[in-house]
Amino acid sequence: MSTNAAGYRTLTDAQRAAWKSLGLSISRTDSLGQVYNLNSFGAYCSVNNNKLDAGDAAVSDAPAIVTPPDLISATITLTSASFSVAYTATPLAAGVRLFIFCSPQRSAGVAFNADYRLISVTAAAAASPANILTAYTAKFGVPVTGNRIFLSLQTYQAGFKGSPFAVSQVVA
Repeated sequence: MSTNAAGYRTLTDAQRAAWKSLGLSISRTDSLGQVYNLNSFGAYCSVNNNKLDAGDAAVSDAPAIVTPPDLISATITLTSASFSVAYTATPLAAGVRLFIFCSPQRSAGVAFNADYRLISVTAAAAASPANILTAYTAKFGVPVTGNRIFLSLQTYQAGFKGSPFAVSQVVA
C-alpha cells in the first residue's frame, strides 16, 4: 500500500481526474450491504494492488475497465499429499490469470469463512488443474485429514478481478 501511496502522489492532475472517473465506474459493497463507488486513490490502489499481486507492473494512467470471464466450475482434490484446483473454462483465455485465495485449516463442521489469503496466481492462459500444495503448505502447513479448507477463486485480467467462486473441501 505504501508503494501505491507514493506512486499516487506523483500523478498529474489529469491522471488523477482519469482515476476519479474510473473510480466512479467501480462499485463495492461494504459490510453493512451499502454500495459505494471508489474515489481516485481507491481506484488507483485497487487496480495497482491487483497488478502487483499478479506480477505485473503498476500503471500511472487509468486503464479502461476490463471484466474477466468468470469460472464456470471448480473441483478441488485435497489430501495431506496433494492439493489441486481443476477449473473450467480451461485453459483460461489469453491474458487471464486465476487468483487462488485459501483459508487456514478449520474444523470440518465450520460452514462459513471470512479469512482468505492469496496463495497462488496462475500464469496467463493457464490450463487446469492448478497444483497449490506447495504454496498452501508454505503458508499454513500440511493439510490435516478431517480439516476443512475454504477457497475463493477469482479470474484476473489487466488489473481487474472477476466474481469470486467460493468452494470448500474437507481434507481426505
